[in-house]
Amino acid sequence: MQRLMPVLVGLLIVLAALSSCVFVVRERDYALVFSLGEVRKTINEPGLYFKAPPPFQNVVTLDKRILTIETNEAERIQTSEKKNLLIDSYVKWRILDPRQYYVSTGGNERVAQERLQALIRDALNASVNVRTVRDVVSTERDKIMAEILTNVAKRAEPLGVQIVDVRLRRIEFAPEISESVYRRMEAERTRVANELRSIGAAEGEKIRAEADRQREVIVAQAYAKAQGIMGEGDAAAAAIYSQAYGKNPQFYTYYKSLEAYRASFSKPGDVLVVDPSSSFFQFMKDPTGDALAPVTVPSK
Repeated sequence: MQRLMPVLVGLLIVLAALSSCVFVVRERDYALVFSLGEVRKTINEPGLYFKAPPPFQNVVTLDKRILTIETNEAERIQTSEKKNLLIDSYVKWRILDPRQYYVSTGGNERVAQERLQALIRDALNASVNVRTVRDVVSTERDKIMAEILTNVAKRAEPLGVQIVDVRLRRIEFAPEISESVYRRMEAERTRVANELRSIGAAEGEKIRAEADRQREVIVAQAYAKAQGIMGEGDAAAAAIYSQAYGKNPQFYTYYKSLEAYRASFSKPGDVLVVDPSSSFFQFMKDPTGDALAPVTVPSK
């Protein structure tokens, strides 16, 4: 047993030395191999690698995934109108050059985020300070994000990182200007509403005038058509009367006299002042009639 102890100790030492010479690089990491404090090798591909045991060589891993920087609180930024806006943004970034990144930040992710946040703040100020509130909130929001992305990406190159995306997540008015902005928005909406009402009233008057004109035209056309039909009817009636008179003048005279009698005594108490010898009573005196001329209704 005493003879085996040195062998076991030797094996343990060998295993420890071998384990210190082997390291694994995961898919999500970069690996920097240091030799006496200097970067000797950068490993970008995952796998099993070998190195000299410490203190001759040691390995530092860096995250190669896309990382996110979110502002803890909204930035207060002034527009060209001297209005303060509260802007909340986030940035997507990743390490592009592990060696440069380590030299610039010491491999400390917090240091990298602080430096990137400062760059983002400067770029955001530069883009917002030259624009109005309307531009920032709506019309040029995408343009602002593109400007910030270009600006920060260029200034972040010395850090060894790549800026993937920049987004303005939330834009709000500062409390001291919210009320005035809302009043201005309300006045603008009121102006637009009044303008639309006036346009609608004008269009309504135009439609009513056109409808009245069309009504007058239709009534006039209908009246003319009715008069034409009445004329045709009167002509047809006259032709019928003439035809009837031509077939039997005596009967026609008798029939017209009866109509005259009916019209003269249509109401109870009607009184006629007329000469009894008048032709009006010819069919009352003699059913055959003394004359062929039809009886006319005398005035009451």
